[in-house]
Amino acid sequence: MIVIFGLGNPDKRYENTYHNMGYSAIDYFAEKHNLKFTKTKYFAMIASGVVAEEKVMLVKPVTYMNLSGKCVKEVVNSLKIPTENILVVYDDIDLPVGSLRIRKKGSAGTHNGMRNIVAELKTENFPRLRLGAGKDENIPLINYVLAKFNDTNKKIFNETTFPKANIVMEMFIKNKGDVEKINIGEIK
Repeated sequence: MIVIFGLGNPDKRYENTYHNMGYSAIDYFAEKHNLKFTKTKYFAMIASGVVAEEKVMLVKPVTYMNLSGKCVKEVVNSLKIPTENILVVYDDIDLPVGSLRIRKKGSAGTHNGMRNIVAELKTENFPRLRLGAGKDENIPLINYVLAKFNDTNKKIFNETTFPKANIVMEMFIKNKGDVEKINIGEIK
């Protein structure tokens, strides 16, 4: 089984904000693969099904961003999922708008949701897909990440970022979590 976590905040007021890009990306994936978020379990909204002949679970933590690790730990421990079979999808202000990066492991950087996941799992050894949110030096960080997408960025995310993230997630599933086989630069 492959488990994909999309990080975000559960309240409607956070929809289409930079900090909810993980939610938006797996919502896009769920729509493309006809998966519905119908269950609440493990401190999360859950969608599950089969993609590329592999069991897949999509998870949107409802613990709020800074406590995402509680949900991730609960799913990993309850289902006994090896960390190489999970993918955490989240916004990254240190990447330019529209860019994507996938890594097999690494530090949490400046992202508080990822810091909490690393603390709860007690490891940095799990795959992650970072979605470029950019930043605006004229706006305090907290105000920026919780702001609604501006029209230009919304177009980039909907036409480029989320479709490319969908392809990366499909590749992650087809390759059974082998990040080394995914080259984002080749995705059109």
